[in-house]
Amino acid sequence: MKFNFQQAARALILFAFSAMLFKMHYTGDLTKYINPKYESLSQSASILFLILFFIQLTRIWTVKEQGHHCHHADHACTHDHGDSTFSIKKLLSYGILIFPLITGFLLPPKVLDASIVDKKGGMAILSNQKQSAQKNEGTNSDPAEQADPSEPLEHSIDQSNLDFPEEVSQDEYDKLIQKLEQSTNIEMNDYVFSPYYEEISFDVNRYKGRNITLTGFVYKEEGFEQNQLVLSRFLITHCVADASIIGFLSEFSEAASVEEDTWIEATGVLDVTTYGGNELPIIKITHWKKISEPAKPYLYPVNIKIL
Repeated sequence: MKFNFQQAARALILFAFSAMLFKMHYTGDLTKYINPKYESLSQSASILFLILFFIQLTRIWTVKEQGHHCHHADHACTHDHGDSTFSIKKLLSYGILIFPLITGFLLPPKVLDASIVDKKGGMAILSNQKQSAQKNEGTNSDPAEQADPSEPLEHSIDQSNLDFPEEVSQDEYDKLIQKLEQSTNIEMNDYVFSPYYEEISFDVNRYKGRNITLTGFVYKEEGFEQNQLVLSRFLITHCVADASIIGFLSEFSEAASVEEDTWIEATGVLDVTTYGGNELPIIKITHWKKISEPAKPYLYPVNIKIL
């Protein structure tokens, strides 16, 4: 029997990829890289890597042969059996595979912060954001047939850290928006943050004067007043590479003493202001407190089922 070091290395790499994906699922770090709706795909990938690992194990020990099976009169063998000598090309290939394993195991995931907001454009982005979808047509204007704001929805709208569904029906989404339209106290939990933010930004004046509670990290920009900052969140559609910034310009007297990237929970009153020639919402904060960075710092869009 002959031990093949390169085949063993390949088996180890396959096992390491499976273990790394399993570790990310176990620790919850995977959601700091991708949208949770893709978790099933990464779980499948972890299982596939494990299966390939077991298959690869059968290639580590081989029976010694007297001659090479590829020695033919007319042609030479061109494929690699894992026993050829190392070359720069092969070392580079192994390096490309090993590098993400080293970073995945040794480096903790870095959460996007205010420095990334600045690179993406900061307030220039926020002040020019437009709602991507128009208000749903055909919404019943009869108050008697609209959702009762005191009646609980199928999905609770509170501040608990629940795992919300990846998709909702159009009817559930409509009820979610009706809840916002009829609420005097708007609770911006992670589940409703994205659709509520779009609705409020789309028609700022409609929500003027309403109380709002939300959490976010602090972003400041040159040109802000001493009492101004932005309560920001990152919205992940697919993965961190497509992260977009959403947030509310806010005002309160202690803003100058709060450092960037500090996470705070705030309650205030929605108002309207103009920035860069565009009308946008502003929160006049009345109560606030510092909080720890959430276990799940990113937001994700609410997907509507296509029936």
